[in-house]
Amino acid sequence: MSWWRRLQIDYFLLFMLMTIMLASFFPCQGKVKIVFQHLTTIAIALLFFLHGAKLSRQAILAGVGHWRLHLLIFTSTFILFPLIGLALKPLVPDWISPTIYIGFLYLCALPATVQSAIAFTSVAGGNIAAAICSASASSLLGVFLSPILVSILIDIDNHQQINLLSNIGAILLQIMLPFVLGHLFRPLMVKWINRYRKLITISDRSSILLVVYVAFSEAVIEGIWYKVDGWSLLLIAIIGCFLLAIVVLFNIFTARYFGFSKADEITIVFCGSKKSLVNGVPMANILFPAHLVGIILLPVMIFHQIQLMVCAVLAQRYAKRAVNVND
Repeated sequence: MSWWRRLQIDYFLLFMLMTIMLASFFPCQGKVKIVFQHLTTIAIALLFFLHGAKLSRQAILAGVGHWRLHLLIFTSTFILFPLIGLALKPLVPDWISPTIYIGFLYLCALPATVQSAIAFTSVAGGNIAAAICSASASSLLGVFLSPILVSILIDIDNHQQINLLSNIGAILLQIMLPFVLGHLFRPLMVKWINRYRKLITISDRSSILLVVYVAFSEAVIEGIWYKVDGWSLLLIAIIGCFLLAIVVLFNIFTARYFGFSKADEITIVFCGSKKSLVNGVPMANILFPAHLVGIILLPVMIFHQIQLMVCAVLAQRYAKRAVNVND
């Protein structure tokens, strides 16, 4: 499997593809669907409870003072991405369908990842304290900003209106409340968390797969594979690569222009160019009609894998450069 490792493809992608195939052939319906919907609600609550419990207050405080770095990262995440999303409008409907375009707008409105952004920053030799602070703050701000951005972007595009206050309330209840409770319980759980980190990672990914299964089951019943063909999936991947390339290059050149150190540049690149699948999947269930969630999540899921592959290569190159400089 050395060729697989060289491609830097996450095994989680395999499980996600298997989940989509399972939903395609055996979608949950009727009473089974109701049971899975309740399981999904519990899984999402557990997911964000554990994320809150993992969040170290000391690590966040260590990176809070670096406001210029955080400002640039938030500009990339919540301003640059949405602007690029709006710039994709000419591709509709000749190249991509209006629903897939909503998926890209939704992708552009999401907060940054936490775990992978910090992991890649660490591998590349970046400012880890600042990465923890920035990625965590982005995830928290995304609970409020992402629904607002989605509402603004979709309203600009003249599609459908989103009940903003109702959705933010639902997100606070299903995502923010478990997160805050988890953080409050952190002193009692920190030893258990450090001991069973792999188990928590499995729990995280299982929760996402469960939500994806339920979302795609609904989409399959509504005929997703009659609406999305192989050409559409290829275009989503190409546009995702284009989107990531613009943001990464912007972050690199902007960090250098403003005189950030190499460690800070690495943090800006990895925290300012990533979008969170963990936040994106459950939030989509709240913001969009059930029969559209599967299609809308396609850009998010494909971009997630692209960013992991590209950032893995970038992290290795940064690390090699640091070794060569030290030598």
